[in-house]
Amino acid sequence: MKIAGFDIGGANTDLAVLDFENGEIKDIEVDFAYLPMWSNNDDLSQVLVELIENICPVSEIDAVGISMTAELVDAYDTKKDGVLDVVKKCEDTFSCPIAYVGIDGMLSRKEIEKNPLKAAAANWIATAQIATLISDNCIFIDTGSTTTDIIPIKNGNECAIGKSDFDRSATGELVYTGTLRTNLASFLDKVELNGKEYRVASELFAQTADVYTVLDLISEDDYVCDTFDGESKSKRDCSKRIARVVCADLEMLSPDDIVEMSKFIHQKQIEQIADGLKQVHEAQDLDLIVTTGLGKDILDKPAAELLGLEVKSMGDILTDEQCVVAPAVGTAVMMEKYLG
Repeated sequence: MKIAGFDIGGANTDLAVLDFENGEIKDIEVDFAYLPMWSNNDDLSQVLVELIENICPVSEIDAVGISMTAELVDAYDTKKDGVLDVVKKCEDTFSCPIAYVGIDGMLSRKEIEKNPLKAAAANWIATAQIATLISDNCIFIDTGSTTTDIIPIKNGNECAIGKSDFDRSATGELVYTGTLRTNLASFLDKVELNGKEYRVASELFAQTADVYTVLDLISEDDYVCDTFDGESKSKRDCSKRIARVVCADLEMLSPDDIVEMSKFIHQKQIEQIADGLKQVHEAQDLDLIVTTGLGKDILDKPAAELLGLEVKSMGDILTDEQCVVAPAVGTAVMMEKYLG
């Protein structure tokens, strides 16, 4: 049985196709696409089909599971509107069985229509399915392109205090910061350079993908989102954007200056994630951290180590590519259990 698990985000749509035999996973294939739902949500159906076709014919898919965070984009007046729009587009796309990840497990279309917010930003529920394969008692951190989920697991079950993005932003379980799409001005007041502190410009000049390109922590292929200025994703153009954050340019700052700035910014984002992790750790008394997502080694591991916590990687059981789309993998796993 082949099950497609989708994680439909505001900027990226991720896919994992899992091949099951007698309830066991035989094979996992993954893919993803950059799809800005705030402007191109009408392309969702086409993108879902194209992603599957990159792996296998759609006719080979026996069921589809969906998790989502795209309902928050400003194309929708309310999160309810966003959930229902995504559900409608998915139902119109596929004729096989479909269900949706909710805070209480997998939900049918009819169940979602009764209470749409149960499916809003519930993809972390799916990721918890994978984290429990490493430990029944841990905190998993999943830093993607845009956000960081920090979810406690006890006795094999997630035990998050918050159930919505709004609630989790108060509990430390959601830190709205990511490896690619985070505006540097959102978490920086000042940048240290050559022994001085420079206040930053609160503009859409540079994002975290620019920093991690300069530091060789991501490749140009990893830089899947748009640049803020519409220019290339080369190291030079990334450096140019970073210089603007302190109202400078590449005639004023050297390559070494840009690297120094980038290292400082990297550390500040690590501290931002560590702050949320500390809050969850102190509330739950869990010392083992399981990392996944694009930022698992770039941000999450050093954040856990900053707090002196033990770290394991979901990369111990999944490939790096599968870790990047872990919620999609977990969604397919949940869908298989739902059908059973």
